[in-house]
Amino acid sequence: MQQTLTPFTFNTVGSIVFGDGAAARIGELAAARGWRSVLLVTDPGLVGLGIAPRAAAALEAAGLRVSVFSGVEADPPERVVLAAAAAGAGADAVIGIGGGSSLDVAKLAALLAAGREELPAVYGIGNARGPRLPLMLVPTTAGTGSEVTPISIVTTGTNEKMGVVSPVLFADIALLDPELTLGLPPAVTAATGIDAMVHAIEAHASASANNNPVSRALAREALRLMGGAIERAVGDGADRAARADMLLGSMLAGQAFANAPVAAVHALAYPIGGHFHIPHGLSNALVLAHVLRFNAETAGHLYADIAPIVFPKLAELGTQARGAAFADEMAQLAVRCGLQPRLRDIGIPRNALDMMADDAMKQTRLLVNNPRPLTRADAFAIYSAAW
Repeated sequence: MQQTLTPFTFNTVGSIVFGDGAAARIGELAAARGWRSVLLVTDPGLVGLGIAPRAAAALEAAGLRVSVFSGVEADPPERVVLAAAAAGAGADAVIGIGGGSSLDVAKLAALLAAGREELPAVYGIGNARGPRLPLMLVPTTAGTGSEVTPISIVTTGTNEKMGVVSPVLFADIALLDPELTLGLPPAVTAATGIDAMVHAIEAHASASANNNPVSRALAREALRLMGGAIERAVGDGADRAARADMLLGSMLAGQAFANAPVAAVHALAYPIGGHFHIPHGLSNALVLAHVLRFNAETAGHLYADIAPIVFPKLAELGTQARGAAFADEMAQLAVRCGLQPRLRDIGIPRNALDMMADDAMKQTRLLVNNPRPLTRADAFAIYSAAW
């Protein structure tokens, strides 16, 4: 008897524009939507590099009024989100340009500037109901996939991170231009690239009831593109083909995990970033192999399925051996890309592991998606192995 396909829902952004030089169309695309006044959300680095000013000039040349909020910080705190939303008063659309932090802030600015919801009320899954202002997102790193996800991460209090997850946050337009990623420093390229690969790996193995054939197909293609490009992009920041593959792969991984959510790697990474201000991609890389080894007991076959896509030589191994080897190969890939392999290498003391394990267990929206149930003792053991 043929098994019925499990029902699922797949959502993504309204429109994707991709290509070298695509950023030059930002004014044209905004004007075509009938936007007249836009808030441009970005960070000081992109202002200094001239990327944000060029975007603003292109919008103004298309007849739009532009106000710029350039106060985005890494791991954006609530005060930054609220300031961006306040800056959006009077705008009829929001454009985010930058890394994941800028895009996350832009999403929430578009939501809160509409004036119907307050930030504390929208944390969690499905609590943001809108409406929001029209939204365009323009990534300048190949990592978070935030341009195609309905997720925004905010640092609350001192160290804890909270998520706003809602279809309302899907952008109207994702504008991807590989040229904007040319020349990114090797460390940023490596950390954001591994982050994107983690998105694809976790989406493929997600225990979410909405894990589906579309997400798995996107995750596999994302890994094919990025597995063949990440070391080239790290080694040569001007390699246009590698940059294009990384940006496209990151986007596809974003579409995958937007529908089949990520799990324990991200749950254990958040306390690293929150307490020690380690970049999110590096935080993921530090625990990735250890989580994969833990999960292999129940999800080894899922890792065996994708292992040869990234590391073709693993195709010669049997299913069990492939799943185990995948964790080792991902760890070695991160090292080849220049990322530190151990928690102690980035200054995290061993006596912090208990605190981190406690905090990781608060990430229930992520842990529920892990293919193997994870206890507080398991979290501590994983951190200990990573230390």
